[in-house]
Order: sequence, then C-alpha cells, then structure tokens
Amino acid sequence: MAQSVYLTSVGSGGGKSTIALGLAELLSRQVGRIGVFRPLIAGTGPDPILALLSERYRVDLPLADLAGATYAEATALVSDGRREELISLIVERYRAVERHCSAMVVVGSDFDDTGDPARPRELAFNARLATEFGSVVVPVVDGFGQEPAAIAAAARGAYHDLADLGATVLAVIANRVPEPMPLPELPVPAYAIPEVPSVSAPTVAEVAAALDGTVLAGDEAALSRDVLDFVVGAAQVPILLDHLTPGALMITPGDRADLLVAASAAHVAGQVSLAGLVLTLGERPDPRAMRLVEQLNTGLAVLSVRTDSYDTVAASSRIEGRPSADNPRKVEAALGAFEANVDTADLASRLRVSRSERVTPLMFENELIDRARTRRRHLVLPEGSEERILRAAEILLRRGVAELTLLGRPDEIARRARELGVDVGDAHVVDPTASEWRDEFATEYARLRAHRGVTAELAHDIVAQPNYFGTLMVRAGFADGMVSGATHTTAATIRPAFEIIRAVPGVSVASSVFFMLLADRVLVYGDCAVNRDPDAAQLADIAISSADTAARFGIEPRVAMLSYSTGSSGAGADVEKVATATELVRARRPELLVEGPIQYDAAIDPAVAATKLPGSPVAGRATVFIFPDLNTGNNTYKAVQRSAGAVAVGPVMQGLRRPVNDLSRGATVPDIVNTVAITAIQAAAPAEEAE
Repeated sequence: MAQSVYLTSVGSGGGKSTIALGLAELLSRQVGRIGVFRPLIAGTGPDPILALLSERYRVDLPLADLAGATYAEATALVSDGRREELISLIVERYRAVERHCSAMVVVGSDFDDTGDPARPRELAFNARLATEFGSVVVPVVDGFGQEPAAIAAAARGAYHDLADLGATVLAVIANRVPEPMPLPELPVPAYAIPEVPSVSAPTVAEVAAALDGTVLAGDEAALSRDVLDFVVGAAQVPILLDHLTPGALMITPGDRADLLVAASAAHVAGQVSLAGLVLTLGERPDPRAMRLVEQLNTGLAVLSVRTDSYDTVAASSRIEGRPSADNPRKVEAALGAFEANVDTADLASRLRVSRSERVTPLMFENELIDRARTRRRHLVLPEGSEERILRAAEILLRRGVAELTLLGRPDEIARRARELGVDVGDAHVVDPTASEWRDEFATEYARLRAHRGVTAELAHDIVAQPNYFGTLMVRAGFADGMVSGATHTTAATIRPAFEIIRAVPGVSVASSVFFMLLADRVLVYGDCAVNRDPDAAQLADIAISSADTAARFGIEPRVAMLSYSTGSSGAGADVEKVATATELVRARRPELLVEGPIQYDAAIDPAVAATKLPGSPVAGRATVFIFPDLNTGNNTYKAVQRSAGAVAVGPVMQGLRRPVNDLSRGATVPDIVNTVAITAIQAAAPAEEAE
C-alpha cells in the first residue's frame, strides 16, 4: 500500500501548490489524518505550501515539525561533505510526522537553477528521499510559456530520469500548459492542466503588500479580487474606457481624479469588471473625488503607492499569486483545475491507500464533493443575489459539483457578483417574474391546488415567488433539485415542496435529518426540523427514511429509537409510542438493525450498552438516532453541535419525490456548498439505484 506521495518539480516553478492540493484532497476522502512534509524550506518565515496544507487538512502539528531542514542547513552540511547526514536528518524528521498520520503528502524542494555546487542536485536528491520515505513520485512539469513539443519532451524526460534513479513514478503532471494538449504515452498516466489565471494571478492584497501600498478604500472582499491584467491610465477618459479589460488593475497618477471617477463609474455600470485601482507618485486624490467614488459603492480597493506608473507596472507584473489559506477562492479554483483535468478516480485507485474505518468531518465533506461531481446534476438556488449563495455558487461551479440556476433579476445578480468580485458566469440566471415558464407554472400550480381554491390569477402571482418558481422547475424537470433558506424561513422553503413535489408513495410523512460530523465519525439525527410530534407510524417512516439516507451517504445504518427508557425499564405513552414504532420498523424492514426504546447513552456508549442492553447489535454502536419529537431532537442536535464542537449539516429533507433542501439562515458558505452537494447526490440516487 502506497501511504506516501512525493511531488517534485522538473525545472523551477511548476505550481506545486495546485498539485499538492489535488493529491491531498484525494487522500482526504480515504483516510482520517493526512500528514504533510517538505524536505527543505527557506526558513525565512512560514513555508506557504506547508501553511496552506496544514490548515486546510487540519494537521495538528507545529509547522516547524513538518520540515526536514532549511536550505542554509542543507548547504552547510553538503559543503562539509556530510550529505548522508543531511539525508538521515530529513528522514528522521519525516518519520516523526509519519508516525502520527495515515497518509503523507510530501512537497519536494524548490528546484535550484543557480548552479551552486554546494546545493544537492535537485532531481536526484528528491528521488533519493522519495525512496527513503517509501513514497511514490509525481513529477510536476512547468508548462507556463512553453511550446507543446517542449512540454511533451519534459514530461517524457521526467518519467525516464526518475525511473533511472530508482523512483516509483505514480503519474506525470504538466501544469500551467498554454492550452489543453495531449502528453506522450508513458507507462504511467500523464495529465496536462491548463493555465488558470484565477489561480496564478495575484490578488489586490498581494499587489498592495509587494508595492508597500496604502489602502485608501476597500474591504477584505475587495482586496481578495484577482488581478488578471494591468492598465495604465494616462490618456483622456474616452481612450481609457476603450482600454479597460476584465479583471484589470488600473494604475494612474494620484492627481488624475477624472480617470479615478471614470473607471469607478464604468465598473459600477457593468461596462467592465475591474480588480482595483492604484494611484501612483504618492499623490492623494482630491477628497471630493474620493467621496464620489465611495458613494458609487464600487466594491473596489483603492491603493496609493509612492512609485511612478512605469515602475509600479513593472513591479506588479513580477508578482505571482498562489493558493493560500487566506484566499479560499484561489484554493477552490486550483482544486477545480486539478479535478477537471486529472482522472481522480484512477489516480486514487493507483494510490491504493487503505480506507479508514473512521470517518472524519473532512473525509465526509470531501466525499460529498467527489460523489456529486461524478453524477453532475442541475440544481436551482432561489436566493440568487444573496452574497453567501453567490460565493458558494462560484465554488460549486469551479469544482464542477453541479450545474446551477440562480433565480433573480439578471442585472441585480450581475451587479452583486461585480461588487463581490465573484465569477458565476457559468450559472444560468432566470427571473421568475419575466420567465417564459411563468404561465405554464401558474396553470400547473392552479391545477394542483384547485381543491384549496387557488385560481389561475392567484397562481400567476404565487409562482413568481422564487421558492415556488424553483420548486416548479424541479417538478417540471428543468432542475433536479432545489436548495433555499439562506434568507427564507424553513416553512417558506419546504411548504412549496409539500404542495408541489409531495412525498414518495408509501411514505406517510416527509421528514429531515442532520448529519452530525463529530471528530471521528458521522452520525445521523432525525427528525430535528420538520415534524413536531409524529405518531408511531410516522416515527417508523422517519426511521426507515433516515436509515436509507444514511446508507446512501456511506454510513452503515444502525438505528436507535430514542426514549427516556431503555428496553422495558420504563412505561408511559411516550415510551409505548417508540416501542410500537420500533416494531413497525422491524416488520417492514426485517434486515435493518434497529433497537428501541433506548436511551441516548445506551445507544452511543459501549460501556453503558453492555450494562443496559448486552448483546444488542445496535446499543453502543448506533449511527442513526431517531428522536421521539421535534422538541427533543432540535434541542439535542444544537446541544451536541455547541458542546461537542460537532459540525451539523442539514436539515436534509427525505421522503420527497425529488430533493428540496433547507438552509439555516445562519448558513455559512461551506454549509451551502455541502448542502448543494448532498442535494445533487440525492438527485442522482434514482439513476444509481437503477444500475
């Protein structure tokens, strides 16, 4: 079993961060604890790749422990003829990290093209370390600015050079190639990842830091915009407007208030989406002009630098961005580029890491993304202009999780996207009030609700509401599922689903579950959001639906029907309801492991279970917890979430003919991404079950 993968550059550069992220993401779906390591680091500050991987994959070791030696230490040892001592030192430090982890990602030394004889020869040095670590190797060829023939030759040479050095090559990856291109046939897979400007472009914040600039205006979101081009403003306003390009950082002298205002107005009007504005020569703009720019609410950062325009452009053009923990948008763009161009399923199988029986939150979340990508579905998001929805949509589109339709006015969504600096250009945008589907949906809704006195005129108004329109899109097959609730109440999200989608035949009640992501496992709690006081038959339906949901998401269902009594130790109407529901589940699904009535401690703690229900296949090992009523379930999930530090994903609706899921109004961007991925998996379930 290959428990360690080693990245090494072939030539300087190469964008190892993108490849390291992609490989770590693959491993994170299979094991609970990933380790990261770099044999050599600069030592002048935190290593950026280690910092990124350590934070994203929750490596709970100090950064200093994740490196073998500094370049200065390596140079001193090699100069003294103590090369083997250097190797031994690095291997010893690697083993200390490896002992704590299930799998390792090693990012080799940055290629040395200085010709310094005191530095170890890079490729041979990295091949030797990979062999000592027991790692498989992935050489990374830098394709930036290279011709396809040169890239192909470098990929071929990388494989043969490493093989000749005794390394086991897993795959060859050419990164930042100028366009999609085939690589030569090799004994191992070879992949080419095109240059993605949003990965390699610096952010406005990185430009400001490199130029020692002063931020005159702009918040964190403005500073996180990608700089895709540079435009010098020196001519008159009409000429400038002709030369502004998408994602450009406009650089102009600080006394050109006319260009400052014109560029800001062009951005707000939607003529062009800029990255930001840089004012040179240390000149502060006229306060009246700055007030006008602020009132335009551009969402752009305005920087002031001391250098002139020429030197500012020259210095800016040398700045290269890289994914970092401080810029999750760039991380998602890098992962999207990797996953779109690498056969991740094949690569994961070649790694052959033993899958962990423990399921960590990170493993579960990454598995959601991976499964959703494999059967891409079309989902509708009714709250199309909400900031969190737009930020989540950008991530989902970059990762290829789902095809998306955003509901709302196209001009409003475009304006909000410009203000936030997010790219949702690949999403469909539909305005319910102006859609060609509105009349069709009104006719259908009036038919469905005629028994409630809904007329065609009333239906025409109702279906213009985003949640109703989105639900009707799902019913009509224009979308496979819907996610809403970031700004709407739970009732406003699920009422249309109950009226229009309705429950699966044979299920008396639709219900919900939360996935509770604990440190070392994932539990399923139902129903904590929808049904206030289900009767015994409804409780049995909830249990069966929850068990099926758990199984669909890779959790072996062992169902605990919760009560204040375990077994026959107590009595009362509430206990009898749970006991009856348990028998109904056993009668309908005899193969399902279910226990009840059972108390929570006996369901989850093996020691308590051994005393209260010895020999039970569920007690002490339950994965699906069914609460007797909404009051108990809702309070319990929130208590576990806050007291145990669990991540609660949901509520996830179940029992509906097609998936519609509700978000908490406090949902974060990662919560939305997870919920959309879950909905996509639910939407794909019928096709998977038919195979």
